[in-house]
Amino acid sequence: MQQTVDGASPLPGALPHRGDGSPDGVPRHVACVMDGNGRWAQLRSLPRTSGHSAAEATVIDVIEAARTAGVGWLSLYAFSTENWGRPSGEIDFLMQLVRRVVRKHALLLHARGIRCRFLGVSDPRIPPALAQDFADLMTLTGDNRGMTLTVAFDHGGRRDIVEAARSLLRSGTPPGAVTEQTFASHLPYPDTPDVDLVIRTSGEQRISNFMLWQVAYAEWVFPPVLWPDFRSSHFLECLREYRHRKRRFGGVLPDENGASRP
Repeated sequence: MQQTVDGASPLPGALPHRGDGSPDGVPRHVACVMDGNGRWAQLRSLPRTSGHSAAEATVIDVIEAARTAGVGWLSLYAFSTENWGRPSGEIDFLMQLVRRVVRKHALLLHARGIRCRFLGVSDPRIPPALAQDFADLMTLTGDNRGMTLTVAFDHGGRRDIVEAARSLLRSGTPPGAVTEQTFASHLPYPDTPDVDLVIRTSGEQRISNFMLWQVAYAEWVFPPVLWPDFRSSHFLECLREYRHRKRRFGGVLPDENGASRP
């Protein structure tokens, strides 16, 4: 995908916006489980690492598609706490690949006004140079006010919830004062809004320990496309699917099942 740093032209088929500049039916927070790299490589009789390399173009394409469509928050699941169980050679390759991608695209992300965050990054097995690159990118983009890009790396949803509980205990919060709001305030990046839409590629239908608190009422879409083949057109189709969903949050919409509008 050809990229520039002096502005973006609308993507073909981009969703319409209301006159006030806010997206019309665009989810505020979209999260992607980037699944299928290994199968993509296997289908081509290539090593798994080739699938990870091919995923770079998809990541950049999806970031640009989300930003252009008006998505305010985009979260990408890059490496889970369970992924440490993969072969050491694959893990070493992933660490080197992610470092190269971060360094390669840092200035472009900054020029686009994207604020970058990394969720997780607590395991000592993460190379110090990579951890420093993460910190440098967050510092570089920290004052940006465009889309917020969160990369979940060494992330586990259960771990985040346990750490939030420990933080509450350390704060001395009385049990009776613990609410969903106070609990959420102890999660990493508590200003992050709940996820509206989760896209998991490759057709697999699992949560996989991803942002468990934040996805409680998210809509899910499971496109069969493997992540390295996923492009902006697929992303926009997922947004269109979201626009046709009726989000009830456990309740009943007006005019349904006999309910009337007030």
